[in-house]
Amino acid sequence: MESILDAQALALFAATTLEDKKGGDILVLELGADTPIADYFVICSANSDRQAKALADSVREKVKERYQRLPFSIEGKSNSGWVLLDYGNVVVHVFLEEERRYYNLEGLWKQATVLLNIQ
Repeated sequence: MESILDAQALALFAATTLEDKKGGDILVLELGADTPIADYFVICSANSDRQAKALADSVREKVKERYQRLPFSIEGKSNSGWVLLDYGNVVVHVFLEEERRYYNLEGLWKQATVLLNIQ
């Protein structure tokens, strides 16, 4: 079973990977122990379908290299405006701007602790 510190390291590593690939407005939220969904959300904006795919692919590849882990599931496609990589305790969301505003995860999880915010 993954420890909270391992999950936090994975979340921060995913955020750094997204930043390296020029993802925008990157946010790492610590959801807390009260939710069964995940311990951390990593949220990122992409400027285009192509960039969303490249960002999600990069996170998948780099996490596999560093942690020898693949996501349990990948939901959405880059042309849907939202790609989700589910690593269990860490969920990475890559949104196009319009979908990010629509789903407003930051507002939905406003009680979460902001662990990292890269503008």
